Amino acid sequence: MDFKTPGRHKDWQSFQSHWTQVAPDMSSHAELFGAEGALAQPYSLGDRVIGNRWAIHPMEGWDATPEGLPSVDTLRRWQRFGESGAKLIWGGEAVAVTAAGRANPHQLHINPNANTVGGLRTLRQSLVEAHKEECGSTEDLSIGLQLTHSGRFCRPTQAGPAPRIAYRHPVLDQRAGVTSDRALLTDTELDDLTGDYVNAAIIAQQAGFDFVDVKCCHGYLLHELLGAKTRPGPYGGSLENRTRFFRNAVEAIRSACPGLDVAVRVSIGDLFPFSPGSDRSGEPIGWDSHLPYSYGFGVDDQDPRQVNLEESFQFLQLVQDLNIRLVNLTLGSPYYNPHLQRPAAYPPSDGYQPPADPLMQVAEHLRITRQCKAAFPELALVGTGYSYLQEWLPHVAQHEVARGHVDFVGLGRMVLSYPDLPLDVLRGNKLKRNLICRTFSDCTTGPRNGLRSGCYPLDAHYKKSEDASRLKQIKEKLR
Repeated sequence: MDFKTPGRHKDWQSFQSHWTQVAPDMSSHAELFGAEGALAQPYSLGDRVIGNRWAIHPMEGWDATPEGLPSVDTLRRWQRFGESGAKLIWGGEAVAVTAAGRANPHQLHINPNANTVGGLRTLRQSLVEAHKEECGSTEDLSIGLQLTHSGRFCRPTQAGPAPRIAYRHPVLDQRAGVTSDRALLTDTELDDLTGDYVNAAIIAQQAGFDFVDVKCCHGYLLHELLGAKTRPGPYGGSLENRTRFFRNAVEAIRSACPGLDVAVRVSIGDLFPFSPGSDRSGEPIGWDSHLPYSYGFGVDDQDPRQVNLEESFQFLQLVQDLNIRLVNLTLGSPYYNPHLQRPAAYPPSDGYQPPADPLMQVAEHLRITRQCKAAFPELALVGTGYSYLQEWLPHVAQHEVARGHVDFVGLGRMVLSYPDLPLDVLRGNKLKRNLICRTFSDCTTGPRNGLRSGCYPLDAHYKKSEDASRLKQIKEKLR
């Protein structure tokens, strides 16, 4: 690596110098203020009060039962989310609305032949009880369930990929093994899929969740539909058509589930798919042979190496018009530009070396979130991209919230290794350096090779498991 990772900085001044050198428009707070700090302040969302500014992103474990129900590992992870101290829990993890829409055979999904309501209720209740034991009050705790269909990245059985796509893509088709139009979802299939989202929302409400997230991120189906510019018919072409499924799903859920809030996590910006270059660092190889680039959302059609927020802002206006207040912002996809979506020092097994200092991508997340917040101040925005900051995550997070650049700071990988980081910050405790995520990406490499997702380097539950031995062998073989 030709860059210095945040954890190698021994004091705030050293980190701050590096941070502002990489991104002169960024900053951080030298001191944290515990219960008096910006991260500890409540947020009023309609008639609901969310107790602080920490959020937990959906973190899929690849550990559900064959019936799509929670396992012991799933339960443990949700309990740890409850113990985190965060008052906004964004679904725990993505739940597929159909078995065929799973990204892996071990994903939670809505199963008409199993007690899905009971399984989800148990998960939610375990989280609530863990939070109550650790933090006391749960009245200011808000828990949602993320609803998804994996689309291009469907892999519902051990037989391998089974992609269902919104449109043909000149680069991603080859990666997904798509060679004909047979993988295209028809308009009728999309019409029917709306009912699956409604059914999943009904189940979520019965299980006690406060909101559902109609997921539009990371290259999965609804995100891909937002970029379906080349698709003919009612679900493609114009932005009105490309948002049709999302609008229909939201309106149908609202009609069927009065009292259940609707939220959305969206990849608000994107880039051309990256590939390993000659030195194994990521490159957008061949981007200039696909101009104008007509295959994405939130990406510049004349230079797809750049984010373009023109349509992104139109989508946020639609979200606001639909009276959706809670929006979780992310970028790109872990499948084709992971350096943007999930800045890390070490790539997963199917990734590539960072093309530049990952702090640059952290800054891009924060910068774009700032732009969205300035344009839509009434939306409650959750920010992404913080885990790579390591020791200095709370310092940057406090600055962004205190300046009004974001409303909630979302954590993903970090809470797999250090679930109670938010609580330590809120209580003014010294951070536990031995638990801080160092972005080794084993939590991604494991699932990419059919193993559970967890922090193998730092969490003893996974470090001592049989999967850890298998993961070590896989990594040695890849080397």
